[in-house]
This record gives sequence, C-alpha cells and structure tokens, in this order.
Amino acid sequence: MSASAGKLRVALVAGEASGDILGAGLMQALRERHPNVEFIGVGGPRMQAQGLVSEFPMERLAVMGLVEVLGRLRELLKRRKDLIRTLIAARPDVFIGIDAPDFTLGVELKLRQAGIRTVHYVSPSVWAWRQKRVLKIKQACDLMLALFPFEAKFYEEHAVPVRFVGHPLANTIPLDADRAAARDQLGLPQHAQVVALLPGSRGGEVGRLGALFLDTAQRLLQQRPGIRFVLPCASPERREQLEQMLQGRELPLQLLDGQSHEALAACDAVLIASGTATLEALLYKRPMVVAYKVAPLTYRILKRLVKSPYVSLPNLLAGRLLAPELIQDAATPEALVQHLLPLLDDGSAQTESFDAIHRALRQDASAQAAEAVLELVEKH
Repeated sequence: MSASAGKLRVALVAGEASGDILGAGLMQALRERHPNVEFIGVGGPRMQAQGLVSEFPMERLAVMGLVEVLGRLRELLKRRKDLIRTLIAARPDVFIGIDAPDFTLGVELKLRQAGIRTVHYVSPSVWAWRQKRVLKIKQACDLMLALFPFEAKFYEEHAVPVRFVGHPLANTIPLDADRAAARDQLGLPQHAQVVALLPGSRGGEVGRLGALFLDTAQRLLQQRPGIRFVLPCASPERREQLEQMLQGRELPLQLLDGQSHEALAACDAVLIASGTATLEALLYKRPMVVAYKVAPLTYRILKRLVKSPYVSLPNLLAGRLLAPELIQDAATPEALVQHLLPLLDDGSAQTESFDAIHRALRQDASAQAAEAVLELVEKH
C-alpha cells in the first residue's frame, strides 16, 4: 500500500516507558496528517491508547546493562525473529524503531533488506561509545530522527540521513514551571527547602541507588533540619521496593505514585540517576547532582568503551560540566551532600544554561518527526 493510495500502515516498536511516550506523540501527529492510518508493532499503554495493537507486552524488552541482558538473551532473540517474520508478512509502508537500539536496529536491518522503509527515532549513544555502530545504522535505516543537535551533527559527519526534530518534552514542559502551585498540589510547605530524589525507574537502578540516595537525604537533614524530600515511584513495584528501604529510617520524605514532573516542579534541587530524567530536571530548570552505579562488570566494560567525557544529558547538551556527575565508587553520601548543599543556596550557574538549552530543543518534535516520516513514505 502507498500513503497516497489511501490507507497508511505504520509499524512501530518501543522498548520502554520513554519510548512509549515518544511513540504515542508521533502516532497522534501522524494521524492528524493522515487520518486513514493503521498502527502495528510493539508498544506500551500510551501507544495502545493511540490505536496500536501490540504483538507482545512492551515490558519484555525493558532490560538494560550488558551483563543484565545475557539472562534474557534467548527470549529477546526469539521475540525479534518472530516479530520480523510478522512485519515482513504485514508489509507496512514504514517501520519506526523507537530507541531500544540493540533490539530495533536488528529489526530495521531485516525489514530494509525486505524492501520496507525504516526510520530510527532516538539516536543510540554512538557518539559516546561503540562508534562503529554508525555503519550498522547506515545499513539498517533510511532516516535517523535525532532529538539533540549534537547527534544530528555526528550523523551528518558520517553521511547518514538525519533530521533533528527537537525533544517532545521541551514543548510539553513550560519554560517557567510554577513551583508554588506544584507544592500546593503535593501538600509541601512553601518556604521549606525541598530536594527531589530520583533513583531511577528500573528495579536494578533503585536497588543500586535507592539506599545511597536515602543515606544522602539523612546527612542533608542533619545539615539542614527543616529540609523536605519527595521521591516519585515509577511503579507500584518500585514503591514497595523503596518502602522496604525506608524501614527504620526517620526522614521527612513523601513517596509519590508517578508524579515525577510535579516533584521536579516543586523542588529546589534534585539528586538524580543518569538517564532521561536528567533532561526533565533540566527542562524544569532545577539544579541537579547526577549519580550512577551499574553492575561492577558492566562498569569495567563501559569504562574501556565510552568515548564521551560526560554521562548525563545536561552536560552533553552544554558541551561542558554543568551538573556534577558522581559515578560508581565516587557516588558516596558524603560526596553527594557536598555537591548538593551549594545548589540549595544558589543553582543559577546551572539553571541559566538549562533555560537556553530548553529553548533550543523546543522544535515541536512529534510534528517534525511525523512530517519527516511521511516525506520518506511519499518519496518512495
């Protein structure tokens, strides 16, 4: 089927919650431009709400870390093989792999070889490590949709078709978030200092960082007796995990169900795991300290492979060290407190740069991505 002939069939695969959000925005923008569209593939609740019939639960793809993937490798390979067979039979007009590159690029390669146009939405971190993957990307996809300008520059240098679309969150998050309203919504005092703790959304992340962040909070409380803490839980499972970690601790801490954006809007500073949430903290203009720990073997492998001087998006986007990064053994409660205290008094050195980055990323990404996808379909 061709797009101009009427019905448009779009296949999409997302591997985790952030991809589900991006996919849903793109699907909505595609439908606005081409109402007669059908969506197939794999996605979460947001993409399913936009009309996607998911071949299997998206959560089966949500696994990270080099060592951690090994335990699930057989299942992942079988799911990918079955999905490729299903999609080749369905002959979509275009396939869009959303993030999850270790899974989706393999799908894209096989589909492109079968004559199906392919798009990859969200660049893998090829500029940081395993740079030779750009050759595989060149083979696998007809178009890369990049969220950040430094990524588009990298692909242009490697002659890979690319479109910088901006980041959807830069449009949905206001340029000036209302701290007072967020505090009212969460029942937090207006004049207390508030720190948001974001130890990650996955069980493994919370297992490695949860107790560290709570230990840090206890030390901060000793230094600042009136301080308050909020901790958004990504799921009921994460809430249960954190409730167990809180047993025996006396902390003025509020666990939230979801509500990470409300927590960021309400707080004065953030202690945060490296990942997508650091971009959200940047867009809310909240000064942050970034911490991260992975399995020791994963860390030893990554340390040899990573080419980038920074791990967090705010620093990558700024091209300099804006937010302190404490990785692996450097992430101790003492060190985290030492970096957080000055930010509670004055975080403007970070937040002024965050504002400039926010404005640069405000490109109406879902609309830009939809237009790029439809141009590709029409061209072929």
